[in-house]
Amino acid sequence: MKIGAGGWVEEAVKRMEVEEEASLGIFNGVGLDLGKSKVKKMIIGRDDLNVVGICGIGGSGKTTLANEICRDNQVRSYFNNRILFLTVSQSPDLQQLRARIWGFLTGNEAMGYTNNLFVPQGKLQCEWGSGPRTLVVLDDVWSLSALEQLIFRIPTYKTLVVSRFKFPTPVVNEVYNVELLREDESLSLFCHSAFGQKWIPPTANETLVKQIVHECKGLPLALKVIGASLRDQPEMYWASAKKRLLRGEPICESHENKLLERMAISVEYLNKKVKECFLDLGSFPEDKKIPLDVLINMWVEIHDIDEEEAFAILVELSDKNLLTLVKDPRVGDAYSSYYEICVTQHDVLRDLALHLSNQGDVNERKRLLMPRRDTELPREWERNTDQPFNAQIVSVHTGEMREMDWFRMEFPKAEVLILNFSSNEYFLPPFIDDMPKLRALIVINYGTNEAILENFSVLTNLANLRSLWLEKTWVPQLTNPTVHMKNLRKLSMVLCKVNNSFNPSVIDLPLIFPRLLELIIDHCHDLIKLPSSICEVNSLQNLSITNCHRLCELPADLGMLKKLQVLRLYACPELKMLPPRIGELIGLKYLDISQCFNLRCLPGEIVRLASLEKIDMRECSQIVSLPPRTALSNMKSLRRIICDDEVSWQWRYLEKTNPNLHVQVAEKCYSLDWLDG
Repeated sequence: MKIGAGGWVEEAVKRMEVEEEASLGIFNGVGLDLGKSKVKKMIIGRDDLNVVGICGIGGSGKTTLANEICRDNQVRSYFNNRILFLTVSQSPDLQQLRARIWGFLTGNEAMGYTNNLFVPQGKLQCEWGSGPRTLVVLDDVWSLSALEQLIFRIPTYKTLVVSRFKFPTPVVNEVYNVELLREDESLSLFCHSAFGQKWIPPTANETLVKQIVHECKGLPLALKVIGASLRDQPEMYWASAKKRLLRGEPICESHENKLLERMAISVEYLNKKVKECFLDLGSFPEDKKIPLDVLINMWVEIHDIDEEEAFAILVELSDKNLLTLVKDPRVGDAYSSYYEICVTQHDVLRDLALHLSNQGDVNERKRLLMPRRDTELPREWERNTDQPFNAQIVSVHTGEMREMDWFRMEFPKAEVLILNFSSNEYFLPPFIDDMPKLRALIVINYGTNEAILENFSVLTNLANLRSLWLEKTWVPQLTNPTVHMKNLRKLSMVLCKVNNSFNPSVIDLPLIFPRLLELIIDHCHDLIKLPSSICEVNSLQNLSITNCHRLCELPADLGMLKKLQVLRLYACPELKMLPPRIGELIGLKYLDISQCFNLRCLPGEIVRLASLEKIDMRECSQIVSLPPRTALSNMKSLRRIICDDEVSWQWRYLEKTNPNLHVQVAEKCYSLDWLDG
């Protein structure tokens, strides 16, 4: 599954893409066409309108309409493809969003992700004359104060605001109110989700179906999710769902919370383990992509399932429209693997997960969650510190936290701790000491710069810690006396500063991580060399070093890793050669060297990799020849090669002698969308 050979994730993504196209085809009836027409007139037909809006209740299709506007050929032509789509959310990082917008306006888009860009403060109004036409879409805006900081009033620049709320006319000049689906459109969309066709099949109870559709009140999200939840269910489930729906109050702007009660039906019929996994999704911040690796690993650790079952649950939730699988746009073709997929969730569905999780006494909840970012921990938590908290998952979302900002809490049953924050410094919570069962720690900084982590030594007391995910932080120096994680199985460092932590003169990786199975280093731009002691971590099965643009060489003794199954070196452009001893990796199944632009050749020793099943070498322009055909023909386990057209003919020769081999020519894809976390 991790190398893409299982096909589950790939097939689920394809199904979701087909489902979205089909749903859009139904949704693209009178309602969406009318909305597109009205919004287009506001943004390309009215020079007097600088800020316009799309307004509607949750699940009404606002974001779908905004996305369709961005994809419209007439709109793209009018703005010459200068369109930026940003999700704001309830707890936005306004400084980062302003930097993104200003970078886009000034032509320094990539710099909008760093702190190296000067952004004018306050409300900006400039007379630039006739600059290039630009459209910025601000999705999921919750407050007027946030919106005012994100509007740059510049001629030829337009802002499209998507929100559940109507903002004053001086701020948003004109608004289109999303119209809900008509009865016939609602029936078609519901039937597509429930039956896989646009009409009611003869075997179904027509009256019952129409009653359920009527109670969804024309909301596309409710129609899709409730329809998918009832697919293949017996009629008694449908009757029960109808009764539940009939008990709810009408869905309207003043009763939007009642939508949650209707949506709860879609979760009620899930089996217990799948429902628990759905509720876990509320642990992550709104409108953020969840790496598949984080989610699968969390489920494996706390629900006593293996990765195969976790994947099956993921696919089931996807098929029921309870989450969305998003393919990394850098992939550029239909073939995806585990590492190229993220999970997103509609904010109404996240609200549902939070609504169901945050019931009952705070000390007895299975999940202790902060619904959105705040400057401090909830007072409800502080009032109940006299008793232990029995949560299995704890999720915190704050800004900068110093030692004095934490209070003592006991978590005798906590197995997963998720720390989400936005700051340059962060003191790890002292209560980690009171988490004896902690198995997975996820630390994610959503700020602009890498954060300095203080109190890192507290992790050495976690005897049961098996998984550690660090994102956008400075990784402290891993010196032997201070760090010893004897049971850690997986270490992931993403967008981190790591070079100081990997000082080869002081680090002894097999002593620090004697049972490490997976080491993942991604977008760590100060990584130049790996310590040679990594070759002595005999337990290592997965080594993934991706998007590390300064990595220039691998340890010569890499072949000592006899248990290594996955070696990913994606997008390491300074890497010029693979070590000759790579041929000694007798267990290797997957080799990814794609976008290693300066890699000059595949070493002849590669033909000794008898277990190798897949090679991904797209965009390796320097590799123009391969080892001799006779030697390559000994690689009997090869099943898939992904490569550029220029070298594909040399691999295709092997297809004649190996009928199980498929050579795929990769598409080229250029996109910055992946930067939007």
